[in-house]
Amino acid sequence: QVQLVASGGGLVQAGGSLSVSCAASGSILRPYVMGWYRQVPGKQREHVARIGSGDITNYADSVRGRFTISRAVGKNTVYLQMNNLKPEDTAVYYCNLHILTSDYWGQGTQVTVSS
Repeated sequence: QVQLVASGGGLVQAGGSLSVSCAASGSILRPYVMGWYRQVPGKQREHVARIGSGDITNYADSVRGRFTISRAVGKNTVYLQMNNLKPEDTAVYYCNLHILTSDYWGQGTQVTVSS
């Protein structure tokens, strides 16, 4: 059993910053990849950022240069620092843990950016 618990998010004005974090617990095999996705009503969930072995990161074009993903391996925790937020970043953010062929999801946390 693997559980992901996300925290953070909230409401901020455009240009502001927020952070979200996600802690994984349970039977976690290494190597694994942790990341963040986001979803708005009526649209598909989209990739935001991920981090894997060797702290190799990957970002969506829409957030590159503004968002930073990091992790604490010993704590199985991933962080997403979001700077210079835009109204189009408003979404429910979900953390993801990918191990071998399995995907696990957190409960989602709301990020709202007002213009």
